[in-house]
Amino acid sequence: MKEEHAPLGGRHSAHCVEEAEETVKDLRTALAHAGITLPSLRIDPATLAREAPCPLVQLGGCSVEVAARLAAALR
Repeated sequence: MKEEHAPLGGRHSAHCVEEAEETVKDLRTALAHAGITLPSLRIDPATLAREAPCPLVQLGGCSVEVAARLAAALR
């Protein structure tokens, strides 16, 4: 019986998605430690819809106050 394997690109894509999810989690935690919440922080779902997903992180919208705190934290 022949064993089937996911194509190399499939494993790579799955790794990319897992890495993106972990990165979003890490970023959310780091921002929380700085007292900053980006309510729309997530993986862009459109970038997951491709045959070989290449996720992008959406930082989303935030208030002017949050943007100012984010800028100050990055200085």
